[in-house]
Amino acid sequence: MKKVRKMGMGAFIIRRLLLTIPTLIGVTLLIFGVTQLFTPEQRAVIFLRQDPRRAGAIEGAIAKYHLRDPIIVQYQMWISEVLQGNFGWSLTANKPVLTAILAKVPATVEVVMFSIPITILVGIFLGVKSAEHRDKHIDHATRILSIIGYSLPTFWLGIILLAIFAAALGWFPISGRLGAGALNFVTSRFSGWRTYSGIYTIDGILNGQLWITLDALHHLVLPTITLVTIQIALIVRVMRSSMLEALGKGYITAARAKGLTKKEVINKHARKNALIPVITLAGLMAAGLINGVTITETVYNMDGIGRWAASAGINIDIPSVLGFALFSGLIYVMANLVVDILYAYIDPRIRLE
Repeated sequence: MKKVRKMGMGAFIIRRLLLTIPTLIGVTLLIFGVTQLFTPEQRAVIFLRQDPRRAGAIEGAIAKYHLRDPIIVQYQMWISEVLQGNFGWSLTANKPVLTAILAKVPATVEVVMFSIPITILVGIFLGVKSAEHRDKHIDHATRILSIIGYSLPTFWLGIILLAIFAAALGWFPISGRLGAGALNFVTSRFSGWRTYSGIYTIDGILNGQLWITLDALHHLVLPTITLVTIQIALIVRVMRSSMLEALGKGYITAARAKGLTKKEVINKHARKNALIPVITLAGLMAAGLINGVTITETVYNMDGIGRWAASAGINIDIPSVLGFALFSGLIYVMANLVVDILYAYIDPRIRLE
């Protein structure tokens, strides 16, 4: 009989890191494969228009970039450029694609880093309470609110929140990441402002300018509410279903038979095992939001990566679209890695070889 042994957490993480390498290669092959749908002449035109500093005839560009060479040669040259950080020229941002991505990501990350923790924590809490009080008033109320939240169009909710809390009541700003005064301060050469991360709530603290952080938080309230309202419904429903399944397991019956209180059974046994499917959903949700909350960024006029990618698509800015696709693939691969590690931490049985 084969002996089953358990890997340590460090060995498990190293193994998962190694497995991400072929996955990333597969992502690059898929994205590169899409470019082969264009003829060499069409790809040459893309090269000629993506950087105003480059000029030449189509045939010259085809020869320069080896667009009629075997596919494997083209892939090797393309991936070599990508590994050096050369993703091409973004017509939409009028700068290199990688520079554009790095400039746009902070705005998206800032709203996501507030909305995702709230979504997960509140969603888990409501899901547990709903399962704990199954078919009672709190369960019915939670399910109804979840259905309503999930059914609301993001753009509609954003516009309604702006109409009520920004336009009518004046409690929150209508758009942007900072007010005019704060924006002038962070862009002034004489203010002494230093950009560390591009995330104003963090950079405000690091610069010793707490008022910038508070101004940024003030602008984040409505976008965060919008994302939390839409996203939390899935967390609640999955957590409730997972909790109900866990509460029906034999080990829960055994725990109750030992005299454990209802609170101890839920907190120490049922909730921990019910978290596994929620971790998957939360990880993919976070990756999806980081890759661009296009509608939210558009409604609230936030200059994030989703809004930039949408503009690139509309302008047929192929290098920007491909760069965004590579960025998205990397984020999803890393999110799956984090999810796997959290799995193994919560349930050590996953580390069995």
